[in-house]
Amino acid sequence: MAQEDTGSNNTVSDLADLKDIAADAPAADAAEIAQTTANNPAAPLREQELDAQGRAYATGRRKDATSRVWLKPGTGKVTVNGKDQEVYFARPTLRLIINQPFAITEREGQYDVVATVKGGGLSGQAGAVKHGISQALSKYEPELRSTVKAAGFLTRDSRVVERKKYGRAKARRSFQFSKR
Repeated sequence: MAQEDTGSNNTVSDLADLKDIAADAPAADAAEIAQTTANNPAAPLREQELDAQGRAYATGRRKDATSRVWLKPGTGKVTVNGKDQEVYFARPTLRLIINQPFAITEREGQYDVVATVKGGGLSGQAGAVKHGISQALSKYEPELRSTVKAAGFLTRDSRVVERKKYGRAKARRSFQFSKR
């Protein structure tokens, strides 16, 4: 049973010929892709996203906390809700959490961060600011996205407090049993 390919002058007489024709197409596509990347090797997959003041903006979330983060080149000053990070996050572990994106990308002291954070407790707020910094860093320098993503900083940690159910003392805890 012979069929003719209408798009070109190739004739298909059996399935073996069809395999040869199909094998030629991906090689041509791969060569075309290789040529376009060779012409522009430094082109990132994403573009830099900046506002009118030259800052990168991102939103970070963790537990019940939401942070708005603006990132710009500077001396490494981190301001949270108008206060310095040492004042707002007094515990060193919380400051360590905030600075993790800079440490993993080797950009300590190169960016100023201005963040506003609402909701949750200090631990959730620190996680939200970290998430926002990571998102803003990947918007300011798109080539760092793979590094930050591999560390898991771009993923929003979806663990939140479970709600209390009726007939229970807490989310899962039962009331104390009384035999009499």
